[in-house]
Amino acid sequence: MSEPEVTTLRHNPLNAVTETVERLTYADGRTAIRKRLRRPVGASEGPWAASTDPRHWNYWRREIEVYRDEELRAQLKAAGLVLPEAEVVEDGGGAVPKPEGVAGSGSPEAEVVDGGGAVLMLEDVAGLPGTEFGFAEHGALARACGRWQARASGEREWTSRGFLRTYSTTRVVPWELVDDDDAWRQPLIAETWPPGLRRAWRELLANRERLLKLVESSPRTRCHLDIWVSNVIQRPDGEFALLDWAFTGDGALGEDIGNHIPDAVFDLFWPAERQAELADVCVTNYLAGLGEAGWRGDSDVVRRAVLASGVKYAWLLPHLLGRAGLAGHQAYHQDADSRHLYQQRGRALETVAKWCAEAM
Repeated sequence: MSEPEVTTLRHNPLNAVTETVERLTYADGRTAIRKRLRRPVGASEGPWAASTDPRHWNYWRREIEVYRDEELRAQLKAAGLVLPEAEVVEDGGGAVPKPEGVAGSGSPEAEVVDGGGAVLMLEDVAGLPGTEFGFAEHGALARACGRWQARASGEREWTSRGFLRTYSTTRVVPWELVDDDDAWRQPLIAETWPPGLRRAWRELLANRERLLKLVESSPRTRCHLDIWVSNVIQRPDGEFALLDWAFTGDGALGEDIGNHIPDAVFDLFWPAERQAELADVCVTNYLAGLGEAGWRGDSDVVRRAVLASGVKYAWLLPHLLGRAGLAGHQAYHQDADSRHLYQQRGRALETVAKWCAEAM
């Protein structure tokens, strides 16, 4: 049988766990998504280092466990969410067959791993990608997430703990640039970033520990921890498929929404000028979803967790200051117009700083 056509899909190539993400297209028109996972060998370093610790935020086997979790699959289904169908093979110990019962996906051929990792052969979900969502789709997604997280299953032995803190505080960051006048005089910064952002970011950094503790003390649930437009597809039946479960674990009610909104702007999938409207739609619908599933807690506590979770991006502003002098820039690993990118990110950073100030 002929080899399938292979197309590499947009993903984060910096993550030490992910080797490739590809769409396979077979001669008969069927498709599947092949995601290769690397097993860490020795000490892994860098901001996207992989881990063999099941509680680490970037545990290399976590997605394998997720796709085998039938309870999670059922809970998502009940809320209007979808965990794509998948087959897994590890360590060269077998073959990946066609996912049974998945229309338009899979392959009659086997996928063999040669050791040192695993392959996920995933359903190629058809529908509207999150990068093309309008307010209606964003609201419906947030509502479904609320229904799920009001009743989400507890932790497993492989779910992450302390994601917000460990993800955001273990990076090597040029913090000194926040107080560097020359860094703020760079044309790309001086001409595109809002006045007052420097002062607002200093305040955020001064209260970083307080903000982290605020989120950590909020009501807990099972979170996806990487919900954003590139990890969501709305199927024709209205259900939302959630992709890339690599970080999933303990989080605060509202923490996923606090990630979903800014990430869409930072990578140019949603205009910064309408970020406040998006936040209002998502938070309102998330709270409605919680209520529909029987949650009767304090909505202000959830809103505060959404706002305070912006502390996740404390590292981003100094990182951008350090890269402003480069000849070119990228948004989610694709070339972007530098001036537009920095203008949009500057406005989004201003919103994040306001969120954190409001949360306190």
